[in-house]
Amino acid sequence: MKRKISILLCAVLAAFLVTACSSDNQAEYDTETLEQATEVLIEYCASADEATTDQWKSLTDFELEYQLMQSGLPFTPEGFLGALDAWPAAVEECGAYIGHGDFTITAESDEINVTTTGEFEDRNAEITVVYDSDSRLDSLSVSAEYGVGEILQKSGLNTILGMGTVFVVLIFISIVISLLKYIPVLGEKLKKKNQTGISHVEVSGQAGASPAAPAKEAEAPEDQGTEDDSELIAVITAAIAAAQAESGSKGGMDGFVVRSIRRRPSNKWKA
Repeated sequence: MKRKISILLCAVLAAFLVTACSSDNQAEYDTETLEQATEVLIEYCASADEATTDQWKSLTDFELEYQLMQSGLPFTPEGFLGALDAWPAAVEECGAYIGHGDFTITAESDEINVTTTGEFEDRNAEITVVYDSDSRLDSLSVSAEYGVGEILQKSGLNTILGMGTVFVVLIFISIVISLLKYIPVLGEKLKKKNQTGISHVEVSGQAGASPAAPAKEAEAPEDQGTEDDSELIAVITAAIAAAQAESGSKGGMDGFVVRSIRRRPSNKWKA
């Protein structure tokens, strides 16, 4: 029994030590100062227009630091300008700003979060202002709170958009695949066209070379005529001799010599 009590006491002591260590690790802050700074920041962002934001951005780092220091608020230049940039996006999403509820402060080891529910024209939103461990402004964010109907509507639109995109891509792919069968046909047409062009070039080359051919062909009959004259003379001589023999000429072929053969201009011989 004593042993169980000792174990229980040790467990309680360990839990107390862990809680004490966690409390020591949390950043220290002044609640009133943080709430006041957060209130001023929200109200100023809600009232600032685009010209005011541009005027703040036109200041140099030194001038901006000096202006914030003069205000006595724990604002850093980066955090303050970031808050001015984030607020218009929240108004565009949630509508015009109306007011906010109570502040809730949660501290961690390296930052302090001040949250509140902001009331806007279209929908409520959670406003979170983050300070560093030295209670200096780090950032501001506004998260819109959507109802179940709006969430389902957005989910449905996202689903339809995603499925529509998939179907469009699939239709495009099917069209591309259906057109692939025409690629071989186009290839054959291009191949035939190229072959036709090559043939045309060869015919043109032969036509360009044809004028020289008749000259060579014209020379050929002269050579052949010279070679065949002796045969033709012999044939004609034999024919005349036969004709003389049939007619009973006394002289025969004595002293008859064929010297040359000429073609008559107009040949009226009929077969």
